[in-house]
Amino acid sequence: MTTLSPRRHRKRKLKSEINVVPYIDVMLVLLVIFMITAPLLNLGVDVDLPGSNAKSISADAEPVVVTVYADGSYALTVSGDEAPQRMAAEDVLARVRALRRQNPKIPVLVAGQGEAPYQRVIDTLDLLRGAQVDKVSLLTDAKGAK
Repeated sequence: MTTLSPRRHRKRKLKSEINVVPYIDVMLVLLVIFMITAPLLNLGVDVDLPGSNAKSISADAEPVVVTVYADGSYALTVSGDEAPQRMAAEDVLARVRALRRQNPKIPVLVAGQGEAPYQRVIDTLDLLRGAQVDKVSLLTDAKGAK
């Protein structure tokens, strides 16, 4: 009778580990590809903003409308006024502050003329933030009303 050595009877244990090296390589290649292509995806697009199908807002009080013109001038329309009053930025700021002191819940709307640069509308929003106006709505024309 031949005796077999204990080594021959012992079976190899299976490894329960996954070799992740190839996955890491693929991940690094994808990371490099995304890092190279991401800056190329930031393209500028010309947008003609005024005009919307949004529902009209309902408010308890008549809103204050700050109009921004293409030449950089402002106009302020307060409820009951017949025509907007053109004024400088400082005057708009003072008038809106006074109106907000009288009624803190009065809605403030910004109407940008279609030809006005978008930066002027953003500057108006910053101006209104100086008057402690937290909520501002943008006023648009309904599509097809032009």
